[in-house]
This record gives sequence, C-alpha cells and structure tokens, in this order.
Amino acid sequence: MSVFRKQASPQDEKDSKSSLGLRLNVFFFSTFIIFCVIIIRLAVVQFVEGPNLKEVETSRDTKNVPLAAIRGSIRAAGGEEIAYSSSVQSLYITLTKEYTAKSKDKKTGETSFTPEARANTYALANNLVENFNKYGDPNGEKLTVNNVINSLDRDFKKYSGFMARRIKAGLTPKEVAYFMEHKEEYPGLEVVEESNRHYNKDTVAVQTVGYIKPFKSSGSLDIYKNIQNAMKNIDNDPGLTYKDDEFVGFDGLELQYQRELRGKNGYQVISVNPQNMAEKVEDVVPPVKGNDIWMTINKNIQLKTEQAITEQISWLHSHSVQGKTHPDAVTGYAVAMEVDTGNVVAMASMPDYDTNVWTKGSLPTDVWKSIMSNYQNGTINPISSGVSGHGLQSVLLLGSTIKPLSVLIGLKEGFFSTSDTYQDKGIAFFGKNDKSSVRNASGHVYGSMDPSRAIEKSSNVFMVDMVGKKLYDKYGSKGIEVWDKYMKEFGLGVSTQSGLPREFLGQINYTNTKAAGSAQAALVYASFGQQGSYTTLQLAQYASTLANEGVRIKPQLVSKITDSDGKVVKTFGREVIDEVTNFDPSFWREIKKGMSSDVTAFSDFPYDFARKTGTSQQSAKGDLRDNGVFIAFAPRENPKLAVAVVIPEGGFGSNSAAPVARKIFDAYDWEYGLDGVPKKSLKAEDAKDGAAAGKDSENTATTNN
Repeated sequence: MSVFRKQASPQDEKDSKSSLGLRLNVFFFSTFIIFCVIIIRLAVVQFVEGPNLKEVETSRDTKNVPLAAIRGSIRAAGGEEIAYSSSVQSLYITLTKEYTAKSKDKKTGETSFTPEARANTYALANNLVENFNKYGDPNGEKLTVNNVINSLDRDFKKYSGFMARRIKAGLTPKEVAYFMEHKEEYPGLEVVEESNRHYNKDTVAVQTVGYIKPFKSSGSLDIYKNIQNAMKNIDNDPGLTYKDDEFVGFDGLELQYQRELRGKNGYQVISVNPQNMAEKVEDVVPPVKGNDIWMTINKNIQLKTEQAITEQISWLHSHSVQGKTHPDAVTGYAVAMEVDTGNVVAMASMPDYDTNVWTKGSLPTDVWKSIMSNYQNGTINPISSGVSGHGLQSVLLLGSTIKPLSVLIGLKEGFFSTSDTYQDKGIAFFGKNDKSSVRNASGHVYGSMDPSRAIEKSSNVFMVDMVGKKLYDKYGSKGIEVWDKYMKEFGLGVSTQSGLPREFLGQINYTNTKAAGSAQAALVYASFGQQGSYTTLQLAQYASTLANEGVRIKPQLVSKITDSDGKVVKTFGREVIDEVTNFDPSFWREIKKGMSSDVTAFSDFPYDFARKTGTSQQSAKGDLRDNGVFIAFAPRENPKLAVAVVIPEGGFGSNSAAPVARKIFDAYDWEYGLDGVPKKSLKAEDAKDGAAAGKDSENTATTNN
C-alpha cells in the first residue's frame, strides 16, 4: 500500500510567508506604540505630575506642627506695657508606638491598648509626676498621674496622632534642666518656649486694648474664618498656620492689629508612619516674635479720665443738682483727641474690668456675669458696654451739642447772617396750623439774640424757627437729605475710620418721618439735637472738626509699630478724611464765639476755650431721662485738644459731664501743655531751681562760718 503526502504548491508557500511577515510587522508596530505610550506617560509623570506627586508623598511622610510665636506688646504713649507676653517653658510629648500600640481581641473583635503600651504609659506618667513634684514649684498646681494620661490623649479625641501634647506649662528652671538633661529617656519629649498674655493691673483703657481668646473659639470672626480657609491650602506657609490653643485677638487693638502682634509661628517637621503617628522630628523652624504696638493713649491722662468719671458718678449720687440727685447715673464715657494730629490720648468706658480674666481660655460663670454688661467699648458701641439705672446705653441723643452745627447750616444756607437778630419768646410753633410747639429748657425766654448768643444760651426756639423750619420751607421733604449731608460731613452718622472693631455708626432718627409725624417735624427736632444718637468718639471727632474749621481728621489710636529689636517698622500721622471748605470765615468766628456757655467746673480754667453743653432727653421705663453731654476744645484759638463726655442719666451736661472734661484738660495740660508747654516740666524746673537755691544758701552759710 502506497502512502502519498500532498505537498504545498508554490503559491501556498508564498501566502504563508506573507502572513507571517504581516503578523511580525503588526507585533513590532504594536510594541513600538506601547513603548511610545510608556515613554510619554513617564515624561508626564516626571515633568508634569512630578511636583504634585512629590507634595503628596511629602505630606504623607511628614507633617508640620506649629510652634506659637511670642505675641508682641501693646504699649501706652510713654512706652508702658499695657498688654504684654511673658516667656514660659512648656513640656510637650509627641506620641510614639510605645504608648499607642493596640491589639485586637479574637473573641470580641474589640481593640485596646496592649499591656506593654499601657505599662509604658503609666510608667511615663508616674515618672513625670515624680519629677514634677521633685523639681517643680512647691506652691504650684500639682499634677496627678491621671492628669498626665488625659493630657496624652491616646484616643486622639482632641489631636491628630502626630500632634505634640502639652503636659505642663510654666516649667521651673530646675524642671527644664532635668528634662533637657534626660531627654533621651523620654521618647517624643520636647521643652517648648511659649508665652502667657498679661494686662496691666491698672486697667488702662481695657475695652480699647481688647482681649484674647483661643483660636479654636474665634470662628465667629471673619478674619479667622479666612485664616481657617487659607490653612486648608496645601501651599500654605506653615508659619501662617494657627494652633487650636493659640490665643488670638478678639476685640479692640488686640484684634485690629492681630497680624502685627502675632508675629509668625515656627514649626516642627515631623516624620509620620502610615498610621499617622510621629516617628521623629526632622527639622525645627523657630517662631518670629510679634511686633509691638505703641498707642497714642497716654497712661496718666487715661487713668485721670477713668478716675474723673468714677468720682463724678459718685458725686452725682450724693449731691443735688437741679433739685435732685442722680442715683441712676452709673456709667460714663469720654474721649480726648488732639485737634492737630488726631491722636486719641484718652478713651474711657466706665465701669471697666480686669481683662486678665480672658487669659485662662475660658470664663467661670460668675466672672462672665460680672462683666457681660460692660466688657465692650462704650465710646464706639452701645452693646455690652454698660447701661444706666433705667437701661440707657452709651449712644445717646446729642442734645444741644448740635447747635453750633445747626447755626453753621443756617448761615451757609443763607437763612440769616452773623449780624441778624432773632426775638426769642421761649416757644416756637410748627406743623399744620402751628399746632405743635417746642420750648426752651426750663421755659427760659431769652429775648433779642444773634446767632452766637443763640448757641451760648442754647435756644431751642431759635434752632426751630431759623434752621429746622426754614430747611423745610426751602427744600420740602428733601430737607432731610440736605441735613443728612451736613451731618455726615462733620462725622455724625458715618464711621470715624478709627479702625476699631465693631464701631457703631450711630442711630439716625430724622429719616423716619413717620415716627416724627412729618418731614418738617423731623427737621424741627433734629435742629436742636433730638433726632440723632452718636458715639462718644463721633462726638469727639465732631468737636475736632469744628475746631479745625471743617477739616475732619481720622482718630489715631496707634502712633507706631516696632519690631522685637525696637526698630520702627511703621508710623502713623495725621490723616484728613473730609474737608468742608465753602464756609465763610465769619461763620466759624460766629459759632466759636457762641461756644461760651457758663460752666462752673471751668470757672478758674486758665485758657479761653470753646464748649457746648447738652442735655439730651430720652424715654426709658416710662419717663424722660436727662443725659449729660459735653463737647469742648481748647484753646479757642489755635486749639490743641478736643474732648467729648457722656453721662447717661447724669442730668444737665454742665453739672454732670463738664466736670469730667475739666479734669481731662488739666491732665493733658500737665503732660503735654495746652499751650505747648507741659506743666510738669515747669514743676520740675521749679523744684530744680529751688534745690539749687537751697544749695547756694547752704554754701553761703558755710563760707560765712
């Protein structure tokens, strides 16, 4: 049997070779494409995504732990420290696996610390407590083993695993020396320099200076909301990161100059394991101390102002004025502002309190209740800044202190001239068919008067007939807008631009024509000071604007900022906010002439000065209450200082507020001189001359002997 095998034809062989070549070509081409894709991907990873991946890798491997900077001081004008920080040494421990290792129970599935971790923790706590008792302050707070274990926060309820835990603050030198010498015996131990905030025990302008709170409790303020959002950015500078327990400014200058006072935090670069636990400290960047803020407030003038308010309130309780005492006058406010510079040399909101209560981080209930009604600045805000006996706050109707401006408006609008006279009959009528009326205080009838005498005698009826009614006759209901424009030009109803937080703009009532009864009524009441309530700082700026003949300048609370070496990094000078230049010079002479009310407290004042008393009336608990208001600037020509004082429920301003202003002027004259010559320097020279004269007499007697 023959077996035949069929052989491939030449054509089949050719097709087979062609197919094999095609497959090889596809294979090599595919390999080439894949290789190119890999090369391109590697290039993208290296050059495009590399930096981001590096940051992610770094953030996984290390963490930045902030170290708080020493907060700068707030100083009075003479350099006295009003708010300052003292350096303290604190003991921190960063948790490691020796204290945090856990095991899982095979039966229950629950995890708990291993016996070794528990033993290490208690050994550490016992050792620390033993050495705290041995080297610490014998009169200081005694920490227990449980205190230490709670501070370690091994369950991460308060802090992330890599965050250092503060075990004790305020180490003694002996404690610091011991722990630094035996540092190797305590895994994760660090002695860190921190600061404690203190406020001057003399309670100097406490509401202006402000207070501090822990950063974790400050989220209600926009500045810290912005900081919290910025801290989420991976590119954020670690030095700008805030610690939860770091104290930050929460009111006053502490808040206004938070960034300057804070300085810049340092930080530790800590390597962490996959469980986010610290391995070791890789690097330490030290913090930068904050700058010092120098206030324009003079400590001596400030204390004299605070004392003057307190003494005057006490006097009003025991002395009869206008036939009665004023026991419900329990608060008072004053601002003294230099006319030429804008420097605020005194800003008092009384009663005040000791701001050191805030430095503990939390307030006991009884402490909070004792300060809750007066812990804010009553010279700029009526909220939580004191209330009178019948509940009146610090922002009051300005009363007759508006009359110099009312006369200016009447002169500028052409309603009368400086030489015109008006017959004061003690009553002015207005409204439909003249059915409504306004009388002078105490029913006085002043007879013939020119504009300056109308200011001096505080004639309500002049202001009604010659200003309020005439504004309505000329402009109709638009007169409200005209009046409002003048008010704002002189700083009433707008920001003083002091920069202090929570500044109140005032309460404008004249725009509420329905409440007044009509547009005419609103203008009538506004003309003699019963349609606008303003802060004491606004009144001081207003008085300064009158003194500057229409130039409104910014109240300055800070004169300069210096760094930790005392080098000046920024200065503040006179800043003009607004300027009214279209008033005839004769108008200014007329109103300054009229600011000459009789004030007993100034009977022996050695300077000619401009002043205006006010008695604003406001309804409180069913009756009208008299509030004392007073503005003044001295000297009358070339004025140096403007003062505003408000005493809610104090009665007439001449009896309640003016005596406080007198003491402020005297204090300023002693420190700086209303004529440019500080009276304390003259006293020193007299003492020096007296001593020299005594020495000469002694020498003469010795020679004669």
